[in-house]
Amino acid sequence: MPEYPMRLNKYLAACGVGSRREADRLILDGRISVDGRRAEPGLMVDENSAVEFDGSRVVPCTERRLFVWYKPRGVVSTMRDPHAGKTVATELAGRLPDEGHFIYIGRLDRDSEGLLLITNDSQLAHDTEKGAGSTEKEYLVDASRELTDAEIKKLSAGVFLDDLGITTRPCTVRRTSDKRYTVVLTEGKNRQIRRMFGTLGVRVTRLVRVREGGVRLGSMKPGDLVEVDPDEL
Repeated sequence: MPEYPMRLNKYLAACGVGSRREADRLILDGRISVDGRRAEPGLMVDENSAVEFDGSRVVPCTERRLFVWYKPRGVVSTMRDPHAGKTVATELAGRLPDEGHFIYIGRLDRDSEGLLLITNDSQLAHDTEKGAGSTEKEYLVDASRELTDAEIKKLSAGVFLDDLGITTRPCTVRRTSDKRYTVVLTEGKNRQIRRMFGTLGVRVTRLVRVREGGVRLGSMKPGDLVEVDPDEL
């Protein structure tokens, strides 16, 4: 149970509205009210405070829920961008429980597809993101041409990405057919796999996240949404 009093941004995060940083932005934008008045940064709230986000009452989740969604290609990983076209929010509208606000864990770029975790528990999302540097993420990658054994070894050892100014961590790259590979990472820089293959002059034609930690996509198809059993969670 939440411990009161607490800062408003922490309260909003506990309600699943977003991270504390995102909550601070919403407060500054005037989208949060407390007891009918526009909220100010740093405000403290308690269990009797009436907190609203865009005019709707928000409360901390009392039952943690976690869903696995097969994000289709062409959907942007965002919940609140009205200019993004197809988003996580638009695609899942009406498909999640009414209570609470839901947030996604991790990202998949517009052109990628596959496993995306959705939860109403901001602490779960925070802990998962915090531990993302040690969590395996497995991807199915279709490439524009076949890689040589030397190229596979090079990618596995880590490559320098000029535009990001970083060297990727060692990872696992396995060939499953002439132009198809599985890649297992323990990091997730922006468009990392596409950038890695790009250092070899190879274009990724399809990218599917099939596993994150112990959660697998399995036989799910694009658009499928499955709740994780509470005991498994």
